[in-house]
Amino acid sequence: MQILQQGENHWKLRIESEDDLWVLARLASKGRMLAMLGERRDSTTAESGSRAKAAERKKMWIQLNVLNTEYKTYSDILRVHGTIEQAPIDIGSHHTHLIETGDEIELESSTPFPDFDIALLNDAVDSSNKSNVSLIVVENDEIILFEITSRGLREGATWTMRGGGKRGDVRNSEAVSQSFQKQVCKEILAATSETLPMILCGPGHAREKLRSVILEAQPERVIRMVATSMAGRSGANEVIRNGLADEFLEDYAIQKEMKLLEEVWTRISSNGAVAYGEKALIRAMNEGAIETLLVAVDLLRDHETQLDGQLLSNWVRGLDDIGGHLIQCSTDHDGGEQLLGLGGVVALLRYKMV
Repeated sequence: MQILQQGENHWKLRIESEDDLWVLARLASKGRMLAMLGERRDSTTAESGSRAKAAERKKMWIQLNVLNTEYKTYSDILRVHGTIEQAPIDIGSHHTHLIETGDEIELESSTPFPDFDIALLNDAVDSSNKSNVSLIVVENDEIILFEITSRGLREGATWTMRGGGKRGDVRNSEAVSQSFQKQVCKEILAATSETLPMILCGPGHAREKLRSVILEAQPERVIRMVATSMAGRSGANEVIRNGLADEFLEDYAIQKEMKLLEEVWTRISSNGAVAYGEKALIRAMNEGAIETLLVAVDLLRDHETQLDGQLLSNWVRGLDDIGGHLIQCSTDHDGGEQLLGLGGVVALLRYKMV
């Protein structure tokens, strides 16, 4: 994300990545104004009669009063639905902005943007300097390509070897396995940038064979080998959660979130300094015991979610008075989904409340 202009309640932004679309989907909340170049059909250019001409589509600056956003994780388009507040024509009509990387938008709020929105924006700006990392989970008969971004774990492609390497003549099985890895290697290299780091992981030795095939094709490729106890998506999560590739991922929001959430589960299992559930959270805030509060990012912006008789977005402001830290967690990884299972809000405490 690039900030072109920034005021208390008006931002002009340039979208630079799919992660930025994810962030903007949270910032463009209901009731805010979002403006950009769009297209509308100008009815004055239509013709009537037996050979009617359809109205022409014209480019124009359109400001919407946002009703809702529609974004599927890792899609390349964000849809913002709303009613037209400012435009040369059709004031009051419904319109949808289709936002892609490279677009410039203006976002306006009737009140100053809250600190948690500013923090999310600044994280997006910082993340623009980070390259996505390819993570490949390797087994003898299955290889899965993931992409790690600042905010999530995207599954790119899966290759499965049918019929080879399981039984039959060992020589034939080995030949099938080699052929399989060479074909997958070709497709992986075509789908990933040569300049980006790559992590190969998995529970067996198949990753070492794939590494040799990749380096034979691209000797300069930077590869990190990681042994995991699990395969599939669980293996990919293990790499991030346990910090097995810190030199590549230590500055990524997803790794920080998953490490903190792993600490949450550890403390819950040992009856440690952690709080979840409304009563425990209210008490922890009142006592100043909260060190880090982890909140599902969408729950924080839900206009109906309340805690202690007030909106969650207002309640979290109490962290400023006690020196607590707010972490906005994506739910686009396994740890985030588990957080939702605990109600979407959990606190790591300075001490155990008795």
